[in-house]
Amino acid sequence: MFEKIRATIASQLSIDEEEIKMESSFMNNLGADSLDIVELIMALEEEYEIEIPDEDVEKIATVGDVVEYIKAHTEE
Repeated sequence: MFEKIRATIASQLSIDEEEIKMESSFMNNLGADSLDIVELIMALEEEYEIEIPDEDVEKIATVGDVVEYIKAHTEE
């Protein structure tokens, strides 16, 4: 699942997949701004057919947070 999410993040943020680690912070390590994060969340919601409420988005700071959230909310 990490590989698939990493590919989506790389595509959305126009960065190399190798730069993306579980502990990478979207803002601090990957250079994402709030608009990038909104677009990324929308892409992940579409890809995994889930809805991530705003209060949950606020808690997502790292790639690992996204992976754990999606694992908890999908059956993949």
